[in-house]
Amino acid sequence: MKKNIFLAIISFILLQSSVFANTVKFAQVADAHFIKNDKYRTEVLEQTIKEINNEKGIEFTVFTGDNIDSPHAEYLPEFIKIANKLHNPYYIVIGNHDVFRNNGLSKEQYLEIVKDNNIFYKYKKPNYVFKKNGFTFIVVDGAKEIIPGSNGYYKKDTLDWLEKQLIKSKNKPVIILQHFPLVSETEIKSHSVYQKEEYLDLLDKHSNVISIIAGHLHMNSEVMRNGVYHITTPTLLHNPPVYKIITITTAKGFSPMIYTELKEVELTEQ
Repeated sequence: MKKNIFLAIISFILLQSSVFANTVKFAQVADAHFIKNDKYRTEVLEQTIKEINNEKGIEFTVFTGDNIDSPHAEYLPEFIKIANKLHNPYYIVIGNHDVFRNNGLSKEQYLEIVKDNNIFYKYKKPNYVFKKNGFTFIVVDGAKEIIPGSNGYYKKDTLDWLEKQLIKSKNKPVIILQHFPLVSETEIKSHSVYQKEEYLDLLDKHSNVISIIAGHLHMNSEVMRNGVYHITTPTLLHNPPVYKIITITTAKGFSPMIYTELKEVELTEQ
């Protein structure tokens, strides 16, 4: 009898808290490394888009950098044309393979090509903010366009901008989307973030960041650090190809719940 009363009380509390709950479900595609006229990579990307479109409840898709394999202007329009087949909005993060100002694409040129091929894409800078279902999403750019390399660098002006956004959203749960992970199960020095301690110190000052979602390392990693869930997703060109579905729920009085599902892309037989 006492057990039944206890369960009833818990059920009532959860029911009441659901009134204050926010849930968002979205897809992450990491490191597609798309090359124009590459039959396999085209098929992988097209099939991924089809499968995301068949997922129920998806609010948007985020491509977390290295969307093209190298900064060739002719690769990007084809990538965007395939991404445009998504039934819901998508957001772009720039990775180290995407840009190189002196021998390919600058960040400004990159985003101009995106906008030229998707009239609904409104973001003119690599750092930007969007909101969904009571959550604030912040895209943070750490790619270097002048001196190429696999190490990320979140510059001081970027971190200053990020702090302003965190203060603006101090009463909202925040999810940060970026290419270079700060924390992962395996440390890879050649792909690490330069002076990442400054970024981590910034995070420790703000309690509203619940997750940072990245790619870059081509491996799957999920690590909790000081209340922030650091998610790193493998490359789309993994064997087999994979992308991730992420569902996040917050409710008043409860810790955020983050559920991830690594999805294998089903390709036609070669």
